Amino acid sequence: MPRTHSIYVCQACAYESPRWVGRCPNCNAWNSFVEEAHATGPSQKRSGKKVRGDTPIVVTDIPVAAEPRIITNIPELDRVLGGGIVPGSVVLIGGDPGIGKSTLMMQLAATLRSVTTLYITGEESASQIRLRAERLEPKPSDQLLLLADTNLETISATLESTSAGLVIVDSIQTMYHPQLESAPGTVSQVREATTVFMRYAKARNVPVFLVGHVTKEGVIAGPRVVEHMVDAVIMFEGERHYAYRIIRAMKNRFGSTNEIGIFEMHDTGLREVANPSAVFLAERRTDAPGSAVVAGMEGTRPLLVEVQALVAPTSYGVPQRTATGFDGKRLQMLLAVLERRAGLRLGQYDVFVNVAGGVRIDEPAADLGMAVAIASSLRDIPVCADAAVIGEVGLGGEIRSIHQMDKRLAEARKLGFLRVVLPRNNVQSVRVPSGLAVVEVESVHEALAVLLCQGGRS
Repeated sequence: MPRTHSIYVCQACAYESPRWVGRCPNCNAWNSFVEEAHATGPSQKRSGKKVRGDTPIVVTDIPVAAEPRIITNIPELDRVLGGGIVPGSVVLIGGDPGIGKSTLMMQLAATLRSVTTLYITGEESASQIRLRAERLEPKPSDQLLLLADTNLETISATLESTSAGLVIVDSIQTMYHPQLESAPGTVSQVREATTVFMRYAKARNVPVFLVGHVTKEGVIAGPRVVEHMVDAVIMFEGERHYAYRIIRAMKNRFGSTNEIGIFEMHDTGLREVANPSAVFLAERRTDAPGSAVVAGMEGTRPLLVEVQALVAPTSYGVPQRTATGFDGKRLQMLLAVLERRAGLRLGQYDVFVNVAGGVRIDEPAADLGMAVAIASSLRDIPVCADAAVIGEVGLGGEIRSIHQMDKRLAEARKLGFLRVVLPRNNVQSVRVPSGLAVVEVESVHEALAVLLCQGGRS
């Protein structure tokens, strides 16, 4: 018979300790240990039983079955997943409260009319789910089954008796196993619940979507080991008070983690944004200083966004540097380069930068556009309205080359831009679309002379 004893597990990092400690020695979190019952059995050495190991298999002898993916009929979600849902995969989707996780899952279940979907809800009643389903488009079919329960033993029995082709769990933090004394949402419960659904997915070759809560820091609540157990982690981004939503893969064993999907929230649910570049530039003022258009890439998708900057005299001893949708440390670097290499005196000014539309830009190709927007605001000179900007800024003030330039130029031409300012090293290997002129630059100072050509105060 197995014996049980108590161990203490850190809720922040799942570190185990034989006794309670106030501060976790692994992640330094305070008061994060909770007591759990741990079952142990007699070891193989004490029991005297010999266990035969499995024979290893040569990796080249393992048959490879190219199983087709399940197309969701939501192209933006298929893009992020790598081309569709992989049978037997476990996908963890997280985001802020009210961002649209349950809405997306309900729309996913409604679009897969040829697949029986089991929707397990632990936060809402069956009638609340029905009200949401009637509000959304498309309407659900009789292939959508609903189970309002949080007991893992009951859920496991239902899974065995139901031939579902897709399982959605909303949310994983509400599930509990009655044999564990800890409360739902704790480290042990979340880990056990994830293990139950992962074993079911792999044994039945059925994809499982797990909806997860996030902490105030923006990371998925519960132990980090859950993110290692699942096959893909998808995060919802964007302010819930704004219409646009972005889904981004933080981990994907079956596809790229560079792709994003863009949606717009409506009364009838999430709608895909077919041309996000045009949407993000729709409200751009071409005559306003401090605004520039950057041609970025998100995976295989070119994306034109507006970067904005506001430079104002500081009212405090230490000037403020605030970035929204842009890396704050990279902003500090760009300000130092502008002051040292371009002669802009920014030490007595507050600098605020923003990426319009709630988008976040992480690639270095946006450096030159952000630097131009800052200089435009400081000198109170608008950036040339017909030009898009591409380029990475080095510490020496040089403009470094960028990859996938052909797609960026094609997107800029499609949206009506007549010029693109880009690094000189990219000009030799790039294919320029007809009607589009490229302006090659080598330094930040040269780019400012090209884009801020009206003259004005410095």
